[in-house]
Amino acid sequence: MEKYKNLYDVVVVGAGPAGLSAAIYAARAKYRVLVVEKKGIGGQITITSEIVNYPGVALSSGKELTEKMRQQADNFGAEFLAAEVMDMELEEEIKTLHTTRGTYQALGVVLATGANPRKLGFKGEKAFQGRGVAYCATCDGEFFTGREVFVIGGGFAAVEEGIFLTKYATKVTLIVREENFTCAQTVWEQLEGRENITSIFQTELIEVGGEDMVTYARFRNNETGEEWSHQAEEGFGIFVFAGYVPNSEWIGDSVDKDSQGYLLTDQDKKTNLEGVYGAGDICVKNLRQVVTAVSDGAVAATSLERVVSRLHEKLAIPPLVQTTKKSEERRKPELSSKAADSGDFLSAEIRTQLEGVFAKFEQPVLLKVWLDEQPLSGEVMGFVRELEGLSDKIRWIKTEKEGQQPLHLPSIEVCRADGSSSGIHFHGVPGGHEINSFVIALYNVAGPGQPLDEETKKKLTDMRQKQNMKILVSLSCTMCPETVMSAQKAAALSDYIEAEMFDLAHFPKLKEQYKVMSVPCLILNDEKVVFGKKNIQEITDLLEQTKP
Repeated sequence: MEKYKNLYDVVVVGAGPAGLSAAIYAARAKYRVLVVEKKGIGGQITITSEIVNYPGVALSSGKELTEKMRQQADNFGAEFLAAEVMDMELEEEIKTLHTTRGTYQALGVVLATGANPRKLGFKGEKAFQGRGVAYCATCDGEFFTGREVFVIGGGFAAVEEGIFLTKYATKVTLIVREENFTCAQTVWEQLEGRENITSIFQTELIEVGGEDMVTYARFRNNETGEEWSHQAEEGFGIFVFAGYVPNSEWIGDSVDKDSQGYLLTDQDKKTNLEGVYGAGDICVKNLRQVVTAVSDGAVAATSLERVVSRLHEKLAIPPLVQTTKKSEERRKPELSSKAADSGDFLSAEIRTQLEGVFAKFEQPVLLKVWLDEQPLSGEVMGFVRELEGLSDKIRWIKTEKEGQQPLHLPSIEVCRADGSSSGIHFHGVPGGHEINSFVIALYNVAGPGQPLDEETKKKLTDMRQKQNMKILVSLSCTMCPETVMSAQKAAALSDYIEAEMFDLAHFPKLKEQYKVMSVPCLILNDEKVVFGKKNIQEITDLLEQTKP
C-alpha cells in the first residue's frame, strides 16, 4: 500500500461547517478522508458568540458547535492537515493537490473554503484598517470599550455583531443601505428595547478620516442625497459587516464560477469537473447559514461516493487504508485549541496530542523563561513546567542575565538544544487559538518542521540584516494564528529574524504606543505597522521591503 500513501478517497479543502460535514459523511462511509485547513477549525462561524437557530441545539457558540463537528469527523477516521493548498490539478481522474505540507492525491475533492469579509472601498478604509476600521467584533470589540461604534450592514452578521458590541461600546449605530434589515425579523427584533443601539436606514458610509485613528466619518442618505458627518476627538469604531467575498481566487479557471467568484454547482453540489464538488458559502446559493452549509457538505460527500466507488473499480485501486489509530495520535501538530477549565493549563486531550507531536521532534528544544514580579510570570512558569513534564524533548530554565533579557516581560524564548536562540519569543501564556501556533513554533525549531517552498525558503535564509517583528494578538482571534505561525517560521529559518508574540491583554502599553485597534497587528523594526492576517509569502515580502 506504500504507493497509495498520499492517495485519499476524498480530500476536503476547508474545515468550516460545510467541510466538516462532508468529512463526517465520507469518513462514516469508510472512505479515507483528508481535511486540509490553513487557518483553524470552524471557519467564519467561530467568531459568532451565540447560535440559536441550528436545529436541535438551543444555544451554542460557533466555536463550540464546530469543535463537536470536528470531533465527530475525527471519530469516524477523518485525518486533518494544517496546510494551505497552493494549486490543484483537477482535470484528471486522480486529482493532485500541492500544499505547503506536501503533495496529496484524491479520487474526489470537496471545495469548502467559504468566504471572507467584504471590504466596501470607502475612502480611508484601507488606511484606517486597524486604526478604527475593523471586520471582526469578537477579535476587536474589546479595543472599543468606552467608545462609540458604527456597524455597516443590515444582514444577520451586522445585527448579531452589533448586539455583541454593546458589551463594550457606549453606543452602537447600525448603518443600513436598504430601507430595512435584510435578515429575518426574529433577528432584528432582538434590537428592540436596547438603549445603547440604534439604526439608520437608506444610508451608506462615504469616508473615514483622522490622524492616528478614526475621528471623523462622513455618511450619505441615499434617498435624499443629504450628507452628514460624525466627529469625536477620542476616536470611534467602524465595523464592516456587509457580506462576504468567496474564497475562490486561488482555485483557478478550470472550475466554473459566476461573475462574483462563487462556484457554480448542480443540485448534487457537483462543479463542471468530474469528481470535484463545492459546499458551503463558496457556492452560489440563496441562504448562507450553518444549516445550509452542513447540508451542502452532506450532499457533496454522498454524491462523491458513487464517483469514488467507480474509480476504485475502473483503476483497480484496492480499498485505501482508513486510519484506526486514536484521534489524538492522528492529528500531528494541528491541535484543538480547547483549554482546560481546571487549574491546569492543558486539557487531557491536548496533553495526549502534544505527546504525539513531541515524539516526532528531531532535536530537543530549550525554553528560556524570563520573569518579573507580575502574577503573569507565575502562570508562565506553570505552563512551561507542564510542557516539560510531557516529554524529555522539552526543557526549560529560568534566566536572569542582565543586559540580555527581553524588553518586555514575562517572556518564553524558544531556543535550540545548544541554547542558541531561534529568535522566537512569546510574551504571556500561549492559550486559546495560540496554543497551536506555539507548538508549531517548537516543531519548526526542533525539526523536521513545516515544509516550505524553496523560493520563499531561500529568500529568508539569504537575509543578512537584523529584522524584528512584533505580532500583537488576542487569544480569541481566529485571524491571528496564521500571521503568528508565518512570522515564527521565518524566525526559525533565519538567525537574522526575530518574531515576538504579545498577548495584548497583558501588554496594554503596546496597544497605546502603536495605537492598535485591531489584531493581528504586525510591527516591523518598531516602525512599520501592518494589520490583517499574513501568510509566509506575505511576511517574506514585507521583510524584503523593510530596511532596519
